[in-house]
Amino acid sequence: MKIKPIIIVPGDPYSIFLEIFFKTFTLKYKSPIILIYSKNDLIFQIKKFKFKKKINLLNRNFLRENLKNNEINLINVEYDGSKNPKSRTLFVKKCLQIAFKLIKIGYTHKFINGPIDKYEFLNRKYLGMTEYISSKFKQKNFAMLLFNSKLSVCPLTTHLPLKNVVKKIDKKLILINLKIINKFYLDYLKFKPRIAVTGLNPHCESIDKYNEDEKIILPAIKEASKMNINVKGPYSADTIFLKQNREKFDVIIGMYHDQVIGPFKTLFEYDAINVSAGFPFLRVTPDHGPNFIMFGKNKSNPNSLIRCLDFLDKR
Repeated sequence: MKIKPIIIVPGDPYSIFLEIFFKTFTLKYKSPIILIYSKNDLIFQIKKFKFKKKINLLNRNFLRENLKNNEINLINVEYDGSKNPKSRTLFVKKCLQIAFKLIKIGYTHKFINGPIDKYEFLNRKYLGMTEYISSKFKQKNFAMLLFNSKLSVCPLTTHLPLKNVVKKIDKKLILINLKIINKFYLDYLKFKPRIAVTGLNPHCESIDKYNEDEKIILPAIKEASKMNINVKGPYSADTIFLKQNREKFDVIIGMYHDQVIGPFKTLFEYDAINVSAGFPFLRVTPDHGPNFIMFGKNKSNPNSLIRCLDFLDKR
C-alpha cells in the first residue's frame, strides 16, 4: 500500500514553527512531507536558520508528481511578507483551504497545522482551532486529546471561560467524549484505555444542594461502564495526578481546560501532541503556541513536532 504523505500548514509566518520544523526535518520519515506555504518566506527562513535542504516545488498537477523524502515538498501560496495580522490571517486561511481540499478528496489522512494568532484568526467566533477545523468538515462530535504514551488528558470543555463551564457540562457531553476517546485508542493504538474522570468541584464536594459530581458525572460514568468502557471516577482533581494515582490510567478526562492541561504540561512539557480525536482524519498539532517573542532566536524546542511526525508516520 502506498504511504500517504503528511500535509503541514506551518501557520503564522511569525511563529516559531519553521524553526522547529527545520530542526525536525533532519530526521528520516517513511511518509513524504508536504508543506503548504509561501516559497519566498520559506527561502528567507531557510537562509536565516542556515538550513541545508532543497525545495521540491509542486505545480498544479502535484498529485501526479513524485514526492521526495529528502527534500521539502512545497505547494506555494502567495504571501506579501506583511506583519499585518489581517494579511497573515488571510494567508493562513488560503493554506488551510488547500489542505482541507486534499483531505476531502482522500489524498491523505495525515495533517499537522502550526500555531496561529487565535485572537485575530478566530475573531471570537470559535473557541479554538479544533472548533474552526471541525466546522469546515461539519464534524459535531470530537475530543481534544493531549497525548503522551505514558498518560494523556482530555478537557471536556476547551477554551471556555470558567464562568461558563458549569453550564456546558452534562451527561451527554461526558458520554460523547468517553466514546470518542475509547474508540480512538482502539482504532489507532490497538488497546482499550483505562480512563479516569475528574470531578467538577474541589474534592468532588459542594456546599450547594445540587452537586454536579453526584448528579451528572457519576451517572455518566456508570452508564459508560455498562457500554464496556473502562472508566472510573469521579476523582478529585487535586490528587488524581499524584504518581500512584495517575499510573493506574492511560487517560484522564477533566471538566475544563486548565484542570488537566496544567498538570499534564508540568509532567511532560513538550513531550506531547494535541490530537483531534473523532475527526474523519488524523489531525495533530504540536503542543505549543506561536511564541512570537521567540521568533528568529533559534532557541525553541522541537520535541512536540517530532512527536507529531512520529505519530503520523506510523499510521
